[in-house]
Amino acid sequence: MAIVDAYGYPNLERDLAIYRSQFGLPACTVNNGCLTIMNQNGGSKLPRFDSGWAAETALDVDTVSATCPDCKILVVQATTASIKNLGTAVATAAKQPGVVAISNSYGGGDLSDASYGAYYNHPGIAVTASTGDNGYTGSSYPASSSYVTAVGGTSLFKDSSSRGWSESAWSGSGSGCSSVNAALQAAATFGTGCGKRASADVAAVADPQTGLSVYAPISSTTSSWAQYGGTSLSSPLIAAVYALSGNSGSATAPANSLPYTNAGTFNDIASGSTGSCPTNQWCVAGTGWDGPTGVGTPNGIAGL
Repeated sequence: MAIVDAYGYPNLERDLAIYRSQFGLPACTVNNGCLTIMNQNGGSKLPRFDSGWAAETALDVDTVSATCPDCKILVVQATTASIKNLGTAVATAAKQPGVVAISNSYGGGDLSDASYGAYYNHPGIAVTASTGDNGYTGSSYPASSSYVTAVGGTSLFKDSSSRGWSESAWSGSGSGCSSVNAALQAAATFGTGCGKRASADVAAVADPQTGLSVYAPISSTTSSWAQYGGTSLSSPLIAAVYALSGNSGSATAPANSLPYTNAGTFNDIASGSTGSCPTNQWCVAGTGWDGPTGVGTPNGIAGL
């Protein structure tokens, strides 16, 4: 599966090896064919280092490693964080043999698919995008694209229930209604309250307080352990579940329709909120679809 981020991360392979060794995961290196790193045009000359984006990339590759230890990982690094360069990187990832899912842990304002959708429209590949970490603020692109699976976030705590976990909407989970992009046909009967594209579609753990241990850079030469979260965690997690399921959609049944088709197999998140909003459902978790968590979180791979 593929991960798209911006800028370079020269110690990615080294740091990934440390993460995977710590948790007893099989080696994932360039030499053994598990890890591939390229620039937005598919070349080997990588962009300049940026500490923030490199930490984002570390979170992404560690999340995929934890969720799907046997997945091959392609990292495509955009020259800058512009939507054009990131979109070009997505298109490059989609062209690579064997790619079934592409994760995008970034977002900006609500943009139009008429202008940028071609970057994200890849039937047969599950393209995921983070909805954002600032609660209900309206739609964020590319999560607001009709071609992607928009991924919100939850807080996840171990407990003594039959499931073994309790889960609620994370307060930072982004949500909203697009003003420019078409509603998903698969969501038509879910009462989103949005005239156009509603997000999120699904969710996974994102709360930094219940997040993932990551080995990430703090400078161009040094890395360390820290606990990370945000929908930058939930997007690659969901992309990896798509990869595990072996079902990444098609032209007639897009990947982002699957959560709605199989909604009964998800953990329905019915508590938690992300602030205030014009329609309660857009920022308050409840039974059925809601903005912060969509139809819920995967219960295994059956829903995707």
